Amino acid sequence: MEKVVLKATKRNVTGKQVKALRREGQLPAVIYGRHVEPVSVSLEAHSANLALAKLTSSSLVTLDVDGEQYFALVREKQRNYIKGNLTHVDFLALDLNETIRTKVRLHFTGVSGAVKDYSAVLIHRIDALEVECLPVDLPERINVDISPLQQIGNSIRVSDVALSDKVKVLNDADDIIIIATLAKEEAADEATPGAEGAAAPELSVERGKKEEEAAEKKK
Repeated sequence: MEKVVLKATKRNVTGKQVKALRREGQLPAVIYGRHVEPVSVSLEAHSANLALAKLTSSSLVTLDVDGEQYFALVREKQRNYIKGNLTHVDFLALDLNETIRTKVRLHFTGVSGAVKDYSAVLIHRIDALEVECLPVDLPERINVDISPLQQIGNSIRVSDVALSDKVKVLNDADDIIIIATLAKEEAADEATPGAEGAAAPELSVERGKKEEEAAEKKK
């Protein structure tokens, strides 16, 4: 994916006054990290919504704040549940020379012969892998080809996933990612939520941030 650069400006507006900022077409956000003091910023809302909609939770973003650059991941996105647009974004600033640990979602591709020929049910045991690498080597997603699942009982394990030697997988190599089975009842019980319902990845470089929107939320 091409490099994503978001223009931002520092802001002093907080609390209830942020609503006025949104009415002016601005998206409030905060940047924080291990080596960064929290910085309150605002972005042009329309362009930011379009750009952020294309990113995964492990996409590296460059934030240009009044000429100063921050390399970051999107840590949290808050939305207006009626209109669906973003109302606030948390960015986790990273040191490009410091390894991070995070989860990268799996993207399943291909056609399973077990499903096509034997009406098998595919049970997803793992929807994301925990990895360790430098930020620039972090994959946006990990592709898993399910075409090797040709028979009932076939499975794909963590050790079967091919990644760059710059990315270290922290999951147990023998853990099953996906398995073909006829046990439909088991599939209903064990299948994990998809990308929309999955929790955001946890990062070892995260530190606490200031709850600058607390006043607004209590209203």
